[in-house]
Amino acid sequence: MSPFFNSQQYTWDDLGGGIKRKIVGYTDSLMAVHVCFEKGAIGTPHAHEIHDQIGYVVAGSFEAEVNGQKQILKAGDAYIAHKHFIHGAVALEDNSILLDVFSPLREDFLLD
Repeated sequence: MSPFFNSQQYTWDDLGGGIKRKIVGYTDSLMAVHVCFEKGAIGTPHAHEIHDQIGYVVAGSFEAEVNGQKQILKAGDAYIAHKHFIHGAVALEDNSILLDVFSPLREDFLLD
C-alpha cells in the first residue's frame, strides 16, 4: 500500500438517507473516513464493540450525541466515542462533513 492518499483511489459509497463516505486511508490499527451529509441527514445512534471513534467536523455543523450527552459541533470541533458508547449525529447544514477516525480499522468498510 502506498504511503500517500490519492482521492481517486477510492469511490464514494452512497449510504442512503443523504450520507456518503469515502475511505481516506488506513493501517491495521487506524482508519480515516470522509463522510458527507446533506442537511437533516441522520447518522443513526449506534455503538461499536471493538472500535474507538473520533468524529472531526471538517465543514458545516452537527448535533452530536455521545453516551447520552448532546452538543452542537461546528468546523474544528470533534466528538470522541469510546467503544460501547452510543453515538450519532444529525447534520444541521448541507454539505456538512465529518472526518471519522477509527481504531482499529473498520474491516467491514473494505468489504463494501
